Amino acid sequence: MYSRNSEPVRFERDCPVVMVPSGEAVSLPAGSIGYITQSLGGSWTVFVEGNLFRVAGKDGDAIGKEPPAPIELPEGAGDEDVEKLVWQQLRTCFDPEIPINIVELGLVYTADVKADPEHPGQRRVDVELTLTAPGCGMGEILVDDVRSKLEMIPTVAEADVELVFDPPWNRNMMSDAARLETGMF
Repeated sequence: MYSRNSEPVRFERDCPVVMVPSGEAVSLPAGSIGYITQSLGGSWTVFVEGNLFRVAGKDGDAIGKEPPAPIELPEGAGDEDVEKLVWQQLRTCFDPEIPINIVELGLVYTADVKADPEHPGQRRVDVELTLTAPGCGMGEILVDDVRSKLEMIPTVAEADVELVFDPPWNRNMMSDAARLETGMF
């Protein structure tokens, strides 16, 4: 939430945002004033008039921030190189309320890279992930974030991201670092 360390921002243009935690897409008008409460993974969580909103990386200019740099893949890169980038990209996905990436939270069950038969020379990534709570309003937003970040990887033609709840998530799925960070050790 907002603290004295939160960076003040002013929206320089109308900006599409997602309300946290409901997941409702809304627009904040130019001139809105708020505070950045979280800046992780190329997106920002902003506190404006008592509510939290997620600003996507591509809209960073609305609050004076640079969008993330394009992802580069070396020429002749193989599936292993792409798989490394997949896991790097997954580590840039965050629940807007929790400052720990979805990999460390234990929300990613699988991430498989394979040739895309419909697009020769391209790849497909199949991901299964879950949420800390099945009723979380940010579920579809998180799925879209994962999909869009994976499809930014060169040679990835499609990312199929499935939200699953079996097995149910529990705190033992978190990495030791994430449990330490959240005080759940």
